[in-house]
Amino acid sequence: MKTLIAGFGSIGKRHLNNLRALGETDFVLLRSHHSTLPESDILGIPVETDISAGLAHHPDAVIISNPTSLHLEVAIPAARAGCSILLEKPVSHNMERVKELQTAIKLGGGQVLVGFQFRFHPVLRQIKQWLEYGKIGRPVSSRAHWGEYLPGWHPWEDYRKGYSARVDLGGGAVHTLSHSLDYLRWLFGEAKNLWAFTSSQSGLELEVEDTAEIGIQFQNGVLSSVHLDYVQRPPEHTLKIVGSKGTIEWDNAKGSARLYNAENQSLEEASTPAGFERNQLFMDEMSHFLAIVYRQEKPVCSLEDGIAALKMAEAVHRSSAEQTLIRFLI
Repeated sequence: MKTLIAGFGSIGKRHLNNLRALGETDFVLLRSHHSTLPESDILGIPVETDISAGLAHHPDAVIISNPTSLHLEVAIPAARAGCSILLEKPVSHNMERVKELQTAIKLGGGQVLVGFQFRFHPVLRQIKQWLEYGKIGRPVSSRAHWGEYLPGWHPWEDYRKGYSARVDLGGGAVHTLSHSLDYLRWLFGEAKNLWAFTSSQSGLELEVEDTAEIGIQFQNGVLSSVHLDYVQRPPEHTLKIVGSKGTIEWDNAKGSARLYNAENQSLEEASTPAGFERNQLFMDEMSHFLAIVYRQEKPVCSLEDGIAALKMAEAVHRSSAEQTLIRFLI
């Protein structure tokens, strides 16, 4: 299989190394040469700077790991060419060319996996199963909290120049940390209403929001709140779900979740396997993507899932800017 990788930042490098670990050897890189990473890992790999030249290598698969605002410049021609695509989240920085991408996918006949890797988290998958089995009765509310200090993400570079910190590249806490929006929809279904406030008061010299408080009412009645920020030290990524018969609590740092059932006053726990590391999420995602390329599996996070998460992120910005409740079409 020939794979074109667009972007050689930290996530592009991770995908390249994971593909190699899975036995893949045939690559093409599409680069802007703005990466601050050393190039020892890519010696001998053909490099192009234009998507047409990249597609002239006839890749079977395209991994889009360039800045968010540039995603669709690669995704649309790759889709027209019939490639299978691993599209990093979010799908784009706005909805402007999303319909064009959908049309290109239909014309080309390929498939898209959107890179919300938390869908592969073994404990979140267990939580989804607990909910489906009714272990805490009817879900009533949830609280997702993700705070992580942006300057600590890539200490080898100026955080203010990275895509996460720049308006023109589609950054900001809402888009960059939108995993929570995706996995809440995965757990509870479609959103009905959303309100939000965003701000940037951290002193980090950002041109994007560094903090967001979001409220979501899902169509099934679940009320959820989401906190996202670039500020918190030490970092925290947690989820609490309150149900009519109990409560589920997940702590990503601890790698475990606990379920309390009030009816029989019992506790259940779920933990990541021994030796589990964060990269396993990306390895499992890549293994799934290879199966998609070979037409063995359907995407567990489809383009439509990615679009739904993008619409939620866009609703956050609109609600904050207009100070209004956003209603989703049902």
